[in-house]
Amino acid sequence: MERYAGALEEAVDGARQQERHYQLLSALQGLVKELPSSFQQRLSYTTLSDLALALLDGTVFEIVQGLLEIQHLTEKSLYNQRLRLQNEHRVLRQALRQKHQEAQQACRPHNLPVLQAAQQRELEAVEHRIREEQRAMDQKIVLELDRKVADQQSTLEKAGVAGFYVTTNPQELTLQMNLLELIRKLQQRGCQAGKAAL
Repeated sequence: MERYAGALEEAVDGARQQERHYQLLSALQGLVKELPSSFQQRLSYTTLSDLALALLDGTVFEIVQGLLEIQHLTEKSLYNQRLRLQNEHRVLRQALRQKHQEAQQACRPHNLPVLQAAQQRELEAVEHRIREEQRAMDQKIVLELDRKVADQQSTLEKAGVAGFYVTTNPQELTLQMNLLELIRKLQQRGCQAGKAAL
């Protein structure tokens, strides 16, 4: 008798899973209609069905939320690093202006053109250094964000989320961003595991 009850329970669970899969698939199909037609064409029934299967137990929703939180922390950290560099540059410029003004005030009038020419060269050198430091910082930020994207792609690929793999192809990245947006919209609608309302 226990064996029969266990088999019945498995059948009921299987039917619930199947119903949940269809609910998620239907919700995804509705959301896809909101995407540009060029992306709608690239999201086949099979891709959407595989995505719905990956979303069944709710783990992917948690992974996406965790990745989003990590991304926000990374972006905030990089923004603060760039802000600190800009503040350092502002202080450097102010100190240089102050130094130049004091030197000009202490300078004899006949030496002023020579001093101004030297100060102009110094100012140009400092501005060049500032531009190079800002460019280096911006490159560091872009590389860090690229690494973060690759980490996210790898994590979602390992979690079995359809359409995710490590790539730098702009069209594929846009498709992956659209897939993430679909997942986030489902999450906002409360389509996580165990929630019936779609």
